[in-house]
Amino acid sequence: MTNRISSSIVLTGAGRGIGAALAREYAAEGAAMLLIGRDAGRLEEVAADCRAKGATVETASVDVVDSDALAASILAFDAAHPVDVVIANAGVSGGLEPGRRAETFATAQRQLRINLEGMVATVTPLIEPMRARKRGRIAVMSSLAALQPVGDTPAYSASKAGVLAWGEALGDFLAPEGISVSVICPGFVTSDMSQRYLGPKPWEMSAEAAAKLIRRKIERGAPVIAFPWQIVAAIRAGRALPRFVRRMFLARVPVEIAPDAKG
Repeated sequence: MTNRISSSIVLTGAGRGIGAALAREYAAEGAAMLLIGRDAGRLEEVAADCRAKGATVETASVDVVDSDALAASILAFDAAHPVDVVIANAGVSGGLEPGRRAETFATAQRQLRINLEGMVATVTPLIEPMRARKRGRIAVMSSLAALQPVGDTPAYSASKAGVLAWGEALGDFLAPEGISVSVICPGFVTSDMSQRYLGPKPWEMSAEAAAKLIRRKIERGAPVIAFPWQIVAAIRAGRALPRFVRRMFLARVPVEIAPDAKG
């Protein structure tokens, strides 16, 4: 499969943060884009920027947990513009309750439904069409928390670990058919979501820089896109340490999450 410029893109969580930056990064003359998100106003702002670059843009104000509406929007777009790239980016963050109380079931369930189930619901409608065409690129948004779970964000860590496992398994299934699957595992990227994290954010990257890196790696068919390399290296080194030693290091990292917001 060649690394050609993609002409048809589906992107969820496109109204803000990395999603908005990715939309603007992919926008170009001749590109067809379906931008999906819950905030119609933000979506239209991003769509206007993409149209100014020459792209043909459709928007769908759909929640990724509404799998039927999501699939209908994606398949209608695919029928008119056979999709080259789908990026399942929509997600939410979460953490402990005030007073360091454990997450409620409802809070944990919401993260699992949006981050994991919503990702599967985004990608699944396009798998068989891509298989029939023998081409396509799939990218799913995980996190470095999938590589090193964080005690103060258990449901978020679990949801992103699920994204990583599902994406890697799907990549193995689709590789013989010329379809690449990339699992994106970013560290801190400037966005509404990262602003909710009130602790230190080492090597924080702008959304625009992250989008350029992600696109370049997707076009190369990279199975895992993990960055920044400094934190990835530290995680890999840490995995060789006994669990109790890693726990001591992690306990020294303050984690405080501001009230919830959706990406």
